[in-house]
Amino acid sequence: MRKADLVNQISEKTGIPKVDVLVTLETMFKEVKDTLSGGENIYIRGFGSFITKKRAAKIGRNIKKNVAVHIPEHYIPAFKPAKEFVAEVKKLVAPKPDGGPEEED
Repeated sequence: MRKADLVNQISEKTGIPKVDVLVTLETMFKEVKDTLSGGENIYIRGFGSFITKKRAAKIGRNIKKNVAVHIPEHYIPAFKPAKEFVAEVKKLVAPKPDGGPEEED
């Protein structure tokens, strides 16, 4: 699903115009980025947590030049789903390779 598909589904289910849904989603995404960039985490009960993870400094390798490269310590964004979220997804049937749902025998 793409962002446009998500906007369409939310608009259809709520009756809110697509433009307003798009503005709301874009604002939410911006706030998540700004909050994580500021060093804070976001906790949404029943959904999950947007957190930052610290990656330690390490020595990497440029395989084209065969040279060791120092990679400094840095932070990356991560999402940790809530238990309810994980339980809901586990109940789903795995999709077929052609995109349709698998049938259970």
